[in-house]
Amino acid sequence: MTLSLLKYLIRKPSLTPNDAGCQDIIISRLEKQGFTIERLRFNDVDNLWARRGTKAPLVVFAGHTDVVPTGPLDAWTSPPFEPTIRDDFLYGRGAADMKSGLACMITAAEQFIEKHPDHLGSIAFLITSDEEGPSIDGTKRVMETLTNRHEKIDYCIIGEASSEKQCGDQIRVGRRGSLTGKLIIQGKQGHVAFPEKAVNPIHLSAPFLKELVSTTWDAGNDFFPPTTFQLSNIHAGTGATNVIPGRIEIVFNFRFSSAITADKLKQRVSEMLNKHHLKTTLEWTHGAEPFLSKQGKLIAAAQKAIREITGLETTLSTGGGTSDGRFIAPTGAEVIELGPCNGSVHQIDEHVRLVDLDILTATYEKTLEYLL
Repeated sequence: MTLSLLKYLIRKPSLTPNDAGCQDIIISRLEKQGFTIERLRFNDVDNLWARRGTKAPLVVFAGHTDVVPTGPLDAWTSPPFEPTIRDDFLYGRGAADMKSGLACMITAAEQFIEKHPDHLGSIAFLITSDEEGPSIDGTKRVMETLTNRHEKIDYCIIGEASSEKQCGDQIRVGRRGSLTGKLIIQGKQGHVAFPEKAVNPIHLSAPFLKELVSTTWDAGNDFFPPTTFQLSNIHAGTGATNVIPGRIEIVFNFRFSSAITADKLKQRVSEMLNKHHLKTTLEWTHGAEPFLSKQGKLIAAAQKAIREITGLETTLSTGGGTSDGRFIAPTGAEVIELGPCNGSVHQIDEHVRLVDLDILTATYEKTLEYLL
């Protein structure tokens, strides 16, 4: 049942922010189970809020239908939007991130409702087509809508690919923040044969960059690893080999823990720039704040379900990139990310292990039983 649904979803070329009909497929399944359907479209982003029940506690399955671009088609062993089984794996764009999570959640809810039609509390789905992109008109806007009408989420399970080597061996209970800087260092263009008449911004940037990459920003804490810094883009030059460029553009990113703030990172970078006496302009993009879910009933239920289904003692992690959990956790909801293995996400020949579909479906269903 899960595999069939997953194949339908993978066949939809739902590149951000195009849902490509995925939510129509999901809606047709949820309506049969008594969910009230609410389509929330903001600009060019399709969002779905589907709820069954009116009482607390409210358990929400959250996820996204959008996927990243395929990359070169001829690099794929089989077409990315044609789900293909090889050697006990299902291949296709979105197989791991995160259409498998969606398919497992829907099947798990169906099976739970069939066994417990008069279950306690409520079950809901929050699904967007804008997680892989700007994340402006997706989960963020839905959460604003729910907050404005005082609709409170108690527990939220996000189907992101959280596992490492075995399905259920790791769940995310938080994520680091993201801060990107776009720095332009000014020099003076000139001829390479007359360096005394020019100012080379590449040369000027070298001591500053060395300090940036060698700095320890914090030591992390009990829940987060230390903040990391990475240069992602450096561009300078006119294309000619005999011209000293007039400027250099540098893009860098911090993935930061709760041991430091975005404002503190900005301050320390500014202090470095001042120390090196560089003529610069610097633009910041604050992509996400770090968040850590409350340690409560949801984590305990997921750990118990994973142990019962797989025998694993799951690891609690705050690693990886950002997720839409950053928009849900601040409302007071308990949030975890529990999904398939993440080794192939965003890669050519993305895939999910077939047996993990059954494991994940059973784990979601068992978690619902412990919560409701």
